[in-house]
Amino acid sequence: MLNRTWISGHIPHQGQMCLLDEVVTWSPQKIVCKAISHHRHDNPLRADGQLSICAGIEYAAQAMAVHGALLAPLETTVEQAVKNTPKQGYLTSVRSVQLHATRLDNWPQALVIQADRLNGDEHLILYQFSVQHDGVCLIHGRASVVMDAQRVPT
Repeated sequence: MLNRTWISGHIPHQGQMCLLDEVVTWSPQKIVCKAISHHRHDNPLRADGQLSICAGIEYAAQAMAVHGALLAPLETTVEQAVKNTPKQGYLTSVRSVQLHATRLDNWPQALVIQADRLNGDEHLILYQFSVQHDGVCLIHGRASVVMDAQRVPT
């Protein structure tokens, strides 16, 4: 089962910073996750007693990280397998972000976070993402992720 324990064991986000609670479904092109951490008073992204809608970008970034962890066994090179060094992704930009709410913490049900891989290669991946509540889109946009930034050819 791809629950919070599995997720926190496969992405860099640990403790309270691991925001996702489960992977609902995934494929090589898409991941859908759920989260209830937007209700936690100890959510590390809260400021002034509120969780801004902009925190939805971090929720989406973590879904992308989980997607990368799920795809890693499919994309591991012989060199990586020998060295046992998984690729790490770094969110480099977000674009076309549209906000349809001001806060995340005042939505009563679980958040549904979806990330669709639009295109990419071993160095750069483009995702489209959304955070929804009960079928209502709260935030959506696109994000680019650089893989193993220190290894990207210049």
